[in-house]
Amino acid sequence: MSDHEPVVYCRAPLQTYLDDVASGKPAPGGGSVSACVGALGAALLSMFGNLTVGKEKFAAVDGQMRGVLASVGDLRSRLERLLQDDTVAYNGVIAAYGLPRDTQEQRAARKRAVQQGLIAAADVPLSICRVAVEVCRLARGAVEIGNPAAVTDAGISAILGEAAVQGGALNVRINLGSIEDCDYVERTEAELEVLLSEAAALRAEVLRATNQRL
Repeated sequence: MSDHEPVVYCRAPLQTYLDDVASGKPAPGGGSVSACVGALGAALLSMFGNLTVGKEKFAAVDGQMRGVLASVGDLRSRLERLLQDDTVAYNGVIAAYGLPRDTQEQRAARKRAVQQGLIAAADVPLSICRVAVEVCRLARGAVEIGNPAAVTDAGISAILGEAAVQGGALNVRINLGSIEDCDYVERTEAELEVLLSEAAALRAEVLRATNQRL
């Protein structure tokens, strides 16, 4: 891979990703890491499901848990893609800020590109929030029916899912402060409040159920 080719982080060694996050590069950053955390939560919920299905003592919930496994596998794949998309979107903002601004036409074009880039950079972590809250929803549905020997994995999946929502929301808001489309800003803020509230409530419910089953 040349120095100019973007790293596909979901296929790269974990050490490569962690080193790039820790470096002085502007991306991958908090949005990407939030997606990574959400994907880890989805993976843990899959573990919980896989330690439940196919076992005679959990036969009554086998079909239900297989449905959870199918859904959470899709969420994990989406979060892996968003991990990469967030890095690409932020690099797009950097590129837009670097456009020439010597003439009035160039300044207008640069402003349009920056605004488009900021909206794209807000849309990706907003999608992270939307997907991560679904991880929390699935954890809430699974925690009381799965293998109690692995119930902590369901609890941690909800913690990570909420953390991904919280992190994604912060990365949306840092872009909203520079976006001039007031309708977009207002609409997005309203959605964030709903997602944050739901994720927090689900995490609390899952942890209560987890501790009751310990």
